Order: sequence, then C-alpha cells, then structure tokens
Amino acid sequence: MSATRVFLLASALARLIERERGGQLVRQGYFPEGPSRSTHVLLEGDAGHLVLVSQPSTEPLKDLAAISRLQAEALLELATGQVELQNVSVDIGSHTAAIHRFISPGPLDLITIVFKQDKAARKFQPPAWFGPEVTTDPSYKSRVIALAGLPSLPEVEVTDAALNSLLDTLDNRAGEPQPRPSPAARAPETFEPALDPEAEQEFDRLNIEDSVIRELARSLQPQGR
Repeated sequence: MSATRVFLLASALARLIERERGGQLVRQGYFPEGPSRSTHVLLEGDAGHLVLVSQPSTEPLKDLAAISRLQAEALLELATGQVELQNVSVDIGSHTAAIHRFISPGPLDLITIVFKQDKAARKFQPPAWFGPEVTTDPSYKSRVIALAGLPSLPEVEVTDAALNSLLDTLDNRAGEPQPRPSPAARAPETFEPALDPEAEQEFDRLNIEDSVIRELARSLQPQGR
C-alpha cells in the first residue's frame, strides 16, 4: 500500500530550489465533496484532467479523465475553490520529492514524498532542510486550502544545518555535466587543463552557496515574496 508524507519548507530554501530546478505551474479547482467521492479539475501546463477520487474501505482510488485546456479552464471557473502553485521535483536518494510552492490563495511551501510501500514511508528519515512534518494535519491538503484558505503557518527557521543539507542535495545533480569549450574552439597557443572531478564539484558548490547568500539576504528584507 502506498503512503505519502508531507513536510513544511522554509520559503528562502524553496525559492533557491525553484531557481535551480525550474518548475511547472499547476491550477486545481475543487467541487463540494460527496459522502463517498470527491471531484476536482487539474490543469498542468496544457494538460487538463478531471479527477474523481473514491473513498473505499482501504485507500483512496483516483480515476483521471483527460480533457482539453479549454475544458479545464471552463471547469476551473465553476469550481467552488481553487489553488495555484508551482511544482518542482528534487531527487533525494532513491526518492523523488515534490516541492509545492503555493501562489494562491496565499504563500505556502510544502514538500511531498509518495512511497510505494508504507514500510518505506516509516523508515524514511527527512534531511535537515525539511521543515516540520504535517502529514496528519488535514488543513494542509490542497482541497482544504482551496475551500477554506491557508492554515495558520508556523515560521520555519533556516539553520546552518538545513542550508548545508540542501546544498549537498543540489550538488548531487545527475546528468548535468558542466559545458566546456571543445579543443577546436581554443586558440592553438592556449591550453587550459580541465578541473578534476573534486575541484569541479567544489566550484559548483561555491556558485550555489553564492546564490544562497543572495537569496537569504533578500528573504531578510521586510517585503514579502
């Protein structure tokens, strides 16, 4: 049986992750919930879906029906409540975390990890850059946020341990080699030795740390994001 765990995330760290990895704008519109099922519409990029969630005795069952962008936008206008967010994916070891940066009805940053088995979910140890866990708090569910608004948000502190932990996660970027000029593009009389892997990784880390310092400086300014 699959299981999901949800954590808060400091806004400054969420901005850094989004800038490093990009993201996908998502809109969700929710309709009133029935006794045994609920319905919402999902628009992600140009892909629209109508989602029916049934509540059997075990775990919820989702039935997705593909619809056009125009149909999704029409249903969003009819929905009782909506959320708009930016989704960003980050690999954490053998797991993939989804960063949810809520834009509407207000700012909120969450981390969600879906596990194939409940045992794996229980064994998972969140890294230091994760905030407090809110898995069992229904007020952080997208449906509740869309229909009732944002919950009371505790402040998530950015500690040195959290920052260093996130930098370690972003350093482990698979499949992103640094571009180098080809030998033919170099002047004949010039030779620049390539950095060894450890030096190159340190160079990347310094660039990320410089970005983090600027982001944290901006986050300490009075204005909101």
